[in-house]
Amino acid sequence: MFKRSAVLATLAVLAVGFAATAAVSSTGKQSRPGDLAKIDHIVVIYEENHSFDNLYGLWEGVNGIRQADGAHTIQVDQAGNPFPCLMQLDVNLTAPPNNATCGGVINGVSYGSPTYNGRFAIDPLVPATAATCPPPGAFAVNGFAAGKGVPGGCTRDIVHRYYQEQYQLDGGKQDRYTTGSDAVGLTQGFYITSDLPIYKYLHAKGHPSYAILDDFFQGAFGGSFLNHQVLIAAAAPKWPGGALNDGSANDLHSVVDASGMPNNYPAYVSPLGSAVKDTALTASCNPPAGRAPTPAGVTCGDYAVNTIQPGYQPYAPGTPDAKRLPPLTSPNIGDELTAKNVDWAWYSGGWSNADGDVGAPGWTNGSGPACSDPYALKTTAYPICPDADFQFHHQAFNYYANYAPGTAARKAHLQDEAAYSQLVASSTSSCGLKPVSFVKPIGEENEHPGYASESQGSDHLVSLLEAITASACAKDTMVVVTYDEFGGQQDHVPPPGQGGAPGPHDQWGPGTRVPALVLAPGLKAPFVVDSTEHDTTSILATIEHRFGVAPLSTRDAQVPDLASALTATATKLH
Repeated sequence: MFKRSAVLATLAVLAVGFAATAAVSSTGKQSRPGDLAKIDHIVVIYEENHSFDNLYGLWEGVNGIRQADGAHTIQVDQAGNPFPCLMQLDVNLTAPPNNATCGGVINGVSYGSPTYNGRFAIDPLVPATAATCPPPGAFAVNGFAAGKGVPGGCTRDIVHRYYQEQYQLDGGKQDRYTTGSDAVGLTQGFYITSDLPIYKYLHAKGHPSYAILDDFFQGAFGGSFLNHQVLIAAAAPKWPGGALNDGSANDLHSVVDASGMPNNYPAYVSPLGSAVKDTALTASCNPPAGRAPTPAGVTCGDYAVNTIQPGYQPYAPGTPDAKRLPPLTSPNIGDELTAKNVDWAWYSGGWSNADGDVGAPGWTNGSGPACSDPYALKTTAYPICPDADFQFHHQAFNYYANYAPGTAARKAHLQDEAAYSQLVASSTSSCGLKPVSFVKPIGEENEHPGYASESQGSDHLVSLLEAITASACAKDTMVVVTYDEFGGQQDHVPPPGQGGAPGPHDQWGPGTRVPALVLAPGLKAPFVVDSTEHDTTSILATIEHRFGVAPLSTRDAQVPDLASALTATATKLH
């Protein structure tokens, strides 16, 4: 499909029969001083947009789809009544081209559907080989019909935003994902786990020891921008100096209704009609005249919670200054590591091209005067040559003043994924990685529905893991693989704070459960199921505990770190 990934996964039968020696942990203790002592390097691979049930729900030994109860799975409409079946909008999931097995009416619109109200497998309807993926930079709101795109088995994208997710969680009932979504029934889809390249790799003979974390939640409600910020700062960023609050086009505050919703969807009609507003910032605490009051209990203020572009290049071409977040000066993990003389880097696929780092690792745009890579955006000018699927809002540190263009800190710490790969490849006698590495694949390889292939993104993830396990880094490196957020997809486990579920939480999250893996020396079994409650800020806690860095917020101060995977005891799985 894409120029960076060529291997296609083949379909396999739906069967999970792998018997393994596993370890299971459910303690919430912080690590002891010695638990992380043998870990000299931490690598965080940050993938995109899948809930745990959606991707790992059929992994053996986990709290997955087979363990889900109907009360946390069956989806209800705006009035609280179960749908008879799931309306589908993705062009490859509708009926036709599929046979309708049931039907219904939503807000006066009749529909037929191939999927009843419940979980359904995506793969039989959109196999990994299906030519349903967009060419780089292309977009179709309901996806590309089979044969009209390129191979990879892509679905359409699904809304994943701050206020919508809180509505979808429904206080821990997990039953309004479909109602609160622009993609309605696609929220209930899942992949056949045993067909995923990552599953096959970790079940092959000689696979590295690994832990699967089946109680790991995205750090914040909503989408990628906010969860990238929580990964590095454990909090939502606040608009420096105060955001515009006058009701004009440049006032980026959201407007929500009594249910906390900022938008209308096929299955949700807001009582405020078109007066709701779904934008980058939280609702105003004191809305100007002409805007609806913000309901009590709704998080308000000048906080950036949905996708917003950075003040610095690279940012989406054409974004005006008034709609870009001014540079931040609040604390982040990079600043704290640097203060402790602990080296680190954020390695992003496509960064050199997007940042105009001519000749640096990953640069593919020649010597000018125009961008020569055929996949470069046509709306930018040399040497700023971002790939058509480069995601500007995934570059978390580019929002901070300390890493402004031209600074030494930017050059040292914001680099291309190609530079990371070179360091791993050169680690033959000892590990040449920095103590902390964040790895962010480019859009084509990050597994994000709508513009990336799940199977080919999983192939890329396998290649990253294979490189580490084949290098000298394997003996002292903890690799953490997780997903920034749920991508709008349902999961049956209530996050901490929802419906009284215990665990650290605040107004930012955590949100829906997401997949997470740990590969590290010292695991007590080849396959570990760690059921300790974690969220994205547990990654920060792990870095902080290993390198003596102070917590950034109450969240990373309270959550268990990931050493729980190293201290689990063995149990036999069948």
